Amino acid sequence: MEKKVAITMSVVIFLLVLFFSSFRTIGAGHVGVVTRFGAVNRVVKPGLTMKIPLFESVEVMETRTQLEQVDATSASSDLQEVKAKIALNFHLRGEKAVDVFQNTGTEYKERIIAPGIQEAFKATTAKFTASDLIGKREATKVLVFEELKSRFDKYNIIVDDFNIVNFDFSEDFNTAIEQKQVADQNKEKATIEAETLNIQAQGQTDAQKKLKEGGALSTEYLQFLAVQKWNGILPAATNGVPFISIPTR
Repeated sequence: MEKKVAITMSVVIFLLVLFFSSFRTIGAGHVGVVTRFGAVNRVVKPGLTMKIPLFESVEVMETRTQLEQVDATSASSDLQEVKAKIALNFHLRGEKAVDVFQNTGTEYKERIIAPGIQEAFKATTAKFTASDLIGKREATKVLVFEELKSRFDKYNIIVDDFNIVNFDFSEDFNTAIEQKQVADQNKEKATIEAETLNIQAQGQTDAQKKLKEGGALSTEYLQFLAVQKWNGILPAATNGVPFISIPTR
């Protein structure tokens, strides 16, 4: 009797396991790829779905926007090493999830996304010098973005957004850039100082010209200016030229 009860309980438990394994919940932003004996059978939408126990299994594929960050390395057209962190937002075409599963598998990030970012970054940065990459970051971003969209579209991967988080160059190149910036700043400062002195000199010349033309630059006026500047000590020698004309009675 006990043996029959044990067998009955085992059968009941087995049937319950089969029953509950017949259901699978697919979360929002995902689709389920149902395979039967390893072959793709159908795609199911989010919600509760049924499958044949033991014969069918469900692979869940995310279709909402995902973020992938990759450390990319390449070389500029002047052979400077360029490093950058690339941030990519993308999503799968939900209706093509079967194709992605069959042709690429669930490891599409490792097989398609990461290598594709590296290749697109290398192809684009090779068109610019290192200095241009610093000044034309937005143009570089646009070119890489278009390259990625073209590369991933055939894999049913849609690129939503793309960003170059930062550019990094070799220590020698960074030092050279800093030295150039300092040199440019010093050159600009020297130019401004020279222009200021030139303006001051021209202003003084123009002022003296106006005084002379107006008759204000007379001998008496010059004597007055000399007295204003005099410290009260007569010069040791004036080469016969009177320092100050002192009127006599």
